[in-house]
Amino acid sequence: MKKRLLGKTGFEVSEIGLGTWQVGGKWGSAFDHSLADSILNAAIDNGVNFIDTADVYSDGESEKAVGRLIRSRSERIYVATKCGRKLSPHTDSSYQPGVLRQFVEDSLKKMGLETLDLIQLHCPPTETYRRPEIFELFARLKEEGKILNLGVSVETVEEALKAIEYDNVTTVQIIFNMFRQRPAEHFFAEAAKKNVGIIARVPLASGLLSGTYSHATTFGQQDHRTFNRNGEAFDKGETFSGVSYSRGLEAVEELKKVFPDQPNLSPVALKWILMFREVSCVIPGASRPDQVVSNLKPAGLPDLTMEQMDAVNRIYAERVWPEVSKEKW
Repeated sequence: MKKRLLGKTGFEVSEIGLGTWQVGGKWGSAFDHSLADSILNAAIDNGVNFIDTADVYSDGESEKAVGRLIRSRSERIYVATKCGRKLSPHTDSSYQPGVLRQFVEDSLKKMGLETLDLIQLHCPPTETYRRPEIFELFARLKEEGKILNLGVSVETVEEALKAIEYDNVTTVQIIFNMFRQRPAEHFFAEAAKKNVGIIARVPLASGLLSGTYSHATTFGQQDHRTFNRNGEAFDKGETFSGVSYSRGLEAVEELKKVFPDQPNLSPVALKWILMFREVSCVIPGASRPDQVVSNLKPAGLPDLTMEQMDAVNRIYAERVWPEVSKEKW
């Protein structure tokens, strides 16, 4: 497994990590700790050393599973978690230093750790980025030894640019994939100037870029791909990276022509992201151990050719950009 520097954290992380939103099973299903353990250990056994979780994933069960993994392994595993999404209502006024401090304390307790490698604000409202006192809190938490680094998970490029104005923001987690290319155009260069690590999330556009879905594909009632396609439940740009399902399927069919030897597009979709050297780590999720192994295939693939990169850009420009061009993603 190749490693990359996670910005000014100084961490050498596997270029392919593991996102744990659905680590205990499929989205919307009951959390299975035995399954979670098998997925997490499969990742470490295959060279992954960066795990991303959040306090809201399966109402804290994901953090518990990650903590159990850390305590059971001898390898150095870097753990990133997130806080803020538990706030109800999830509004700027709900973001208060005392509440966020308690979230950090709760995550430490659930994972059984003394220090968090990386704590990330979990897609806070845009207004929150204009409040220095929120970011100052994490400087104090670092002085107290409760965290090593602060990062931010963002929805938009504009939020990412605002976040890195704070010197103690060491990483930005942002949606970046074949269907969401704006970060490379407007954010990556600025992040590189400030040595900010970039974590690419939703790399497969909620599975759409695997190339295995069709108009006949159905998802469970509790699966966000059923109830949040247009942002009805939470951020519009999350599910399928904000691309309409039908338009996404059309684009995927074009991508299959570019990579005709790939029965599953996931490896080349992940490899495409890794072609951008500014990206420190990409964090696909997995609901089964074999998916972990499949997600690691890009590490052994040759670089995409210039012709393939140009073809992906053309499909994005023709099929995706006209639909999402008014967004700030």
